[in-house]
Amino acid sequence: MLTRADIKRIKDATHQPDPAKRIKELENSLSIALDINDNYQRDNKKLNEKIKEVEEALTKALAGDHRVAESDKIIMKKITEMKDLQKQKEDLQFKCMKAGRAIIELNVKYESSIKEIDRLSEENSNLKVLLKGAGGKNTNNNS
Repeated sequence: MLTRADIKRIKDATHQPDPAKRIKELENSLSIALDINDNYQRDNKKLNEKIKEVEEALTKALAGDHRVAESDKIIMKKITEMKDLQKQKEDLQFKCMKAGRAIIELNVKYESSIKEIDRLSEENSNLKVLLKGAGGKNTNNNS
């Protein structure tokens, strides 16, 4: 017959972190990673729009301005802006790639946690059956 001390010892020996809590943590991490990815994609879109505006302004400046000194200043300014925007775009692409990788890793962890919960749930059910069986045998012996 299993005593309360035996049952407590079994529970303590098989104690795992709370799977529901772990899943909640992973879901929060996934949510944060998705938000970061969305922000980077929005920023990337804005930068692409800014590049297009700069290119259009550069085209207008080159086509309509015959004053050489003034157009050279405009061209140099626009080229510098374009280089800066290109660097920002590359940085954002790298960060998006990292966020995407993090999302995939979190998804893998989430799925493994689900499998672990299923395993622990089945193990819990088995222990309950064993405990009921042990309790039922003792009741029959006492009769």
